Amino acid sequence: MAEYKNLSKEELLSLRSELEKQYEEFKKLGLQLDMSRGKPNKAQLDLSSAILDVFNSTSDVKSVDGTDTRNYGILTGIPEAKELFGELMGVPAKNTIIFGTASLTIMYDYISQCMMFGCGDEPWIKQGNVKFLCPVPGYDRHFSILQHFGIEMINVKMNDDGPDMDSIEELVKDSSVKGIFCVPKYSNPDGITFSDEVVRRFAALKPHAKDFRVIWDNAYLVHGINDTPDELLNIFDVAKEYGSEDMFIEVCSTSKISFAGAGVSALAASDANIKAIQSRMTVQTISHDKMNQLRHARYFKNLDGIKEHMKKHAAILKPKFDTVTEGLTKAFEGTGIARWNNPNGGYFVSLFVMNGCAKRVGELCKEAGLTLTTVGATYPYGIDPDDSNIRIAPSFPDVDELKKAVELLAVCVKLAAVEKLLDK
Repeated sequence: MAEYKNLSKEELLSLRSELEKQYEEFKKLGLQLDMSRGKPNKAQLDLSSAILDVFNSTSDVKSVDGTDTRNYGILTGIPEAKELFGELMGVPAKNTIIFGTASLTIMYDYISQCMMFGCGDEPWIKQGNVKFLCPVPGYDRHFSILQHFGIEMINVKMNDDGPDMDSIEELVKDSSVKGIFCVPKYSNPDGITFSDEVVRRFAALKPHAKDFRVIWDNAYLVHGINDTPDELLNIFDVAKEYGSEDMFIEVCSTSKISFAGAGVSALAASDANIKAIQSRMTVQTISHDKMNQLRHARYFKNLDGIKEHMKKHAAILKPKFDTVTEGLTKAFEGTGIARWNNPNGGYFVSLFVMNGCAKRVGELCKEAGLTLTTVGATYPYGIDPDDSNIRIAPSFPDVDELKKAVELLAVCVKLAAVEKLLDK
């Protein structure tokens, strides 16, 4: 197949006619396929069912320090949970705080604290127009938090090794730029892991705002799908070399390790940030769910236990990612109308179609019974300036459903591209 841009008008018209026939055949199938959200499927959730059997009796609910986990107390988390998450994030247990089910809640709460109380300077809400840097394409829920608080979002291009650090280093010279959200390992949606150079340049940043914060959303830190997972430098180890530990707030959770809606989340930060966050927590809550912390700590035991568990997840996910990337290769190789990432882990495949076509692809897919992530959601304000990016989530459907979904998606991408070329 020649590249679409090199086809004559007659060839494009003929191709459109054939694609329209294929598309109508798909519509007749009455499909209900969904590749919109990165949800674990039942087989993945079942891997952690034994967590529910950890407690055998009421005498079994005490933490190692003797605390009855059914009762009040232990604001920042039980010792064994702090040890487990400290090992997971590569920080001392004292530099962790254990929260509830979702790291998203931690991030929302931290931004709200900075807005109301500040983080080393006046509250952000008193500082006029506050801005955040947003690597794009990126995680829609990061953007939703910022938009909720009226924080202006500035796009920063993602390169193959992470965000464009040249742009970031220039933008942070503006004192109204207060932070950046990052998914440093297997980024959402591109699946990119930040290179050593990018991590070091983050640690070496000299923002004009003394209350600048990097929200290091390490959601997929143990979520490889191959035998050779990506390696990510520990941001706090590197930050110590530059004296910039206070600039970083790292979060993670077991949402895609154990139960998506009933896991445990955690924050890692410098001594100063832990002290500030803890002081506000004393007003906000008495304790989080310590029984769930204990269940998870006893079940996984340590980082090795988590890694062994994640191999089981990888065995379920890899065939699905292979189905998507192999299907895309078969459909688009040589056409010049699409490009995509082949991630080594995480939860998404990022597909870039011909500029100006992504929304049309979304419309075509929806009409034929395939739900995708809302086109534009991977950019602030839901606006993809190139109308090109589509986030594919392979985890929830089974392999047969994914094959059919990719076939339909390919027809829609091709049809949208032909329509676009014929409109020129």
